[in-house]
Amino acid sequence: MSGMEIERKFLVHKDRDFKSRAYSSSRIRQGYIAARDATVRIRLRDEVGYLTIKGPSYNGGMSRYEFEKEIAYEEAIQLFRLCEPGMIDKTRYLVKCGEHTFEVDEFYGDNEGLVMAEVELGSEDEAFEKPDFIGMEVTYDRRFYNKQLRRQPFKLFRDTLPEEYR
Repeated sequence: MSGMEIERKFLVHKDRDFKSRAYSSSRIRQGYIAARDATVRIRLRDEVGYLTIKGPSYNGGMSRYEFEKEIAYEEAIQLFRLCEPGMIDKTRYLVKCGEHTFEVDEFYGDNEGLVMAEVELGSEDEAFEKPDFIGMEVTYDRRFYNKQLRRQPFKLFRDTLPEEYR
């Protein structure tokens, strides 16, 4: 897969159920290889590996070019050895709402307590229905980029957020 990625990110209210509405879930572990002016990610989604390269962000982080290729499990394990310190570990739940699917990530480790939802769009101004568990938008807040969460985890700034997101 390759092309322009357009997505919006939101924090999830702690007191709202999304798991019972999920039609699928998977465990994701991912690391990052040092790269200049790009993000190079190695991911294991359950037992399937992926190599992803993302270009610089546009419009404050809502849009950017993305290339993704499936790779063998063994290749992903070997590439993890080249990654910078700090691994992202999360469970991703897929929740349908209207015409869109929200990817809801529940983080572990140093990012324990963070629950964030993303929705991919066809254009930056595309309208979409928000499920009731969606809260504050963080699309433009770099602290919530997975690559940044690896370096500066949620545990370091969780107390700066309203209680319903901690």
